[in-house]
Amino acid sequence: MLEMKNVTKTFGNFKALDDLTLTVPSGRVYGLVGPNGAGKSTAIRHLTGVYRPDSGSVTMDEQPIYENPAVKAAIGYIPDEIFYYPSATLEDMRRFYRGIYPTFDDGLFDRLYDVFQLPRRTPIRRFSKGMQKQAAFWLALSLCPKYMLLDEPLDGLDPVMRRQVMKLLLADVAERGTTVLVSSHNLRELEDVCDHVGIMNGGRMLLQRPLSELQDSTVKVQLALPEDRELPEGLEILHKSVTGRLYQLIVRGTAEEVTNVLAAVQPFFIDVLPLTLEEIFIYELGGADSEIKDTIL
Repeated sequence: MLEMKNVTKTFGNFKALDDLTLTVPSGRVYGLVGPNGAGKSTAIRHLTGVYRPDSGSVTMDEQPIYENPAVKAAIGYIPDEIFYYPSATLEDMRRFYRGIYPTFDDGLFDRLYDVFQLPRRTPIRRFSKGMQKQAAFWLALSLCPKYMLLDEPLDGLDPVMRRQVMKLLLADVAERGTTVLVSSHNLRELEDVCDHVGIMNGGRMLLQRPLSELQDSTVKVQLALPEDRELPEGLEILHKSVTGRLYQLIVRGTAEEVTNVLAAVQPFFIDVLPLTLEEIFIYELGGADSEIKDTIL
């Protein structure tokens, strides 16, 4: 299990992380989401041992990560911006990784050529952005890490390759129990693969829980009320829009709980739907204040 407990990190006068607590359960796929500047990349750099926290603890299986080579050897990491030595080829990086990571699998590296089919003796700096991301996945998967940390990993990949690398990652989770943390702005893709979700803002964790529980605990409701009826008390409404007698609500609670409360006012009709991860993200960050607004130019 990866854990950050009450971690604070400042850069000059800027507080990038503010008493952040984050828990990634073992053998799960954890989606870390938040607006730009929320502190996601800073959190990941703590989990990979790049940064040392000003306060708090960062551990893997209860062992500190910072300046702990034995622990870091179990972590595969793909950052948002890929870096390789200027003249390095895939074969060069293969030898480099093999010397650092005891779990590096040469046989797997060779087999993955059938997936990525990148030139192995061409300097990686000559690759396109998408090809460099593919090279990063090729090498990271060959590490056979216990933990895989990915910061905007699919950026630059075409749709076919995005599906391919996610299929490979999920196969690792299923077959080897790999734990994966993914930070991404593509919430639709995260929704398809994540077991757990953490939503960050302003360097803090707003909430983290299993995705199924998160989707079950907030619902979208459409209903029409008679003219002499109003919405009942006892609903935790995150957002409300009204057109005539037609209401659209975002409500905290299960579908059954919300339906039971609304049934008391005898609506003409009621339709209760689960929210997508993108909708949960928008409303947890501030409801209507976070929605896209029309602007007159």
